[in-house]
Amino acid sequence: MLLIGAAPVASLDVGIDHVRSAKGLLRVCLTADPENFPSCVDDKDAVTRNVSASTHGLRFTGLPYGNYAVAVIHDENGNAKLDTFAGIPREGFGFSRNPPIRFGAPRFSAARFAVTGDAQRQQIGMRYML
Repeated sequence: MLLIGAAPVASLDVGIDHVRSAKGLLRVCLTADPENFPSCVDDKDAVTRNVSASTHGLRFTGLPYGNYAVAVIHDENGNAKLDTFAGIPREGFGFSRNPPIRFGAPRFSAARFAVTGDAQRQQIGMRYML
């Protein structure tokens, strides 16, 4: 049965490569809000997941069509934050579309991708600075 006025929805598979250890958690944030990327802290519509660092992929379902970005932090010590030393991340991070990293996190526009149908996929390569 087709619901009149129902927004089309899709699923997204996110693969995560180059995780340096199975210690801790991968903290994943999926958002459509450029103002709350990459932290998702004040985004009530963001989808966040905490999964074992040994996980190499996850699926988001029921996503309305639109533009999204994904941020991943490898929280190796489980303290719920990205640890830094002199402003340089000590733990791993990654973003959808794997944009170049210069000074700080990329803008939403650099990590943005469109969800326009089923079977969407993003492959994220984790990066470690220290």
